[in-house]
Amino acid sequence: MTKPGGGRVLPLPRGICLLPLFLLVLGVVLDLLTPRDVSAAAFFSAAPVVAAPLLSLHGTVLVGMAACAADLAVLAHFGLLTDRGAYSDWVSVATMAALAVFLNRLLHRREMRLRSVRGIAAAVQRAVLPQPPSHVGPLRIAARYEAAQTDAQLGGDLYAVQDTPYGVRCLIGDVRGKGVGAVKTVSVVLGAFREGAQRAPTLTGLAEWIEQTLLREAAQRQEPDQGEDFTTAVLTEIPRPGDRVRLVNRGHPAPLLLVEGAVRQLEPSRPALPLGLALVDAGISPVDTVAFPRGASLLLYTDGVTEARDISGTFYNAGERLAGRRPRTPDELLATIVDDVHRHTRDQITDDMALLALTRPTDIMR
Repeated sequence: MTKPGGGRVLPLPRGICLLPLFLLVLGVVLDLLTPRDVSAAAFFSAAPVVAAPLLSLHGTVLVGMAACAADLAVLAHFGLLTDRGAYSDWVSVATMAALAVFLNRLLHRREMRLRSVRGIAAAVQRAVLPQPPSHVGPLRIAARYEAAQTDAQLGGDLYAVQDTPYGVRCLIGDVRGKGVGAVKTVSVVLGAFREGAQRAPTLTGLAEWIEQTLLREAAQRQEPDQGEDFTTAVLTEIPRPGDRVRLVNRGHPAPLLLVEGAVRQLEPSRPALPLGLALVDAGISPVDTVAFPRGASLLLYTDGVTEARDISGTFYNAGERLAGRRPRTPDELLATIVDDVHRHTRDQITDDMALLALTRPTDIMR
């Protein structure tokens, strides 16, 4: 669909942009098939109003002119050009056409403002979440962030990759909430991860490092709802030579391991609370270890993927949808799943999605 003023928006039902033309044709047909004292001017008035949110400025103006011309042609056909009542109908049509142009401009202005805000939000998101390098240690890496189309708020999804003395360590997470507050928490989590990844000798220690950083930050804010601030996250560690993966899952959707077309969901051996809830129950983060053979890919993602629904309300099942597929690179894997989510939801994405893919190539990288 064309925005007022150009561009693209969420897809509308096929053929909806022909509705103004349909109203014009219907008005002419009704006028010709009904008695002279029955007017279809309401259809001529409705056509440009309907065109305003559907078409560009040029299209709206053309529909308005066509509505005025069609009404005049019908009046001329019945010899009513000098009739005052009929003339007032034409004035009404012309007035609605002018109002439709005004409405089109208002919608265009609103869309431009929203696009500007979205652009700023995207720039901030890119600054907070820079793309990781395509190669880290023995791995090939790809990351992708897909913003929801429902608003222009900053999201709380995050990812990070870091090469450390203990191996390649990765983080994917989802901060509770949206907006500036969520981005602030994202920056705290990422800063804690980058420092802790270099210092903490174990994944459990790294999770505790991030946890304590979040608790200190919450205590400094002294906000009444600080106990409700938390971050679901998965921490991974792939020590050299890269033949195994260690995982700590803190209340986050389970990653997927893809090996030769088979998909395995890496559920944690024991559930753990999200980061930032140690005030409720600290516990020890369980560490799970799985084999990571050559050619395998590890997919980490946020709940924007698992909670994506189709028109019937069915949730997207990444494991089932990826079964049998053999993406050659992490970029291809992310492109496959993102495109598939868009098809599943018919582009009606309601939550941000962050995805991180790690592939252990079959060839030995230098």
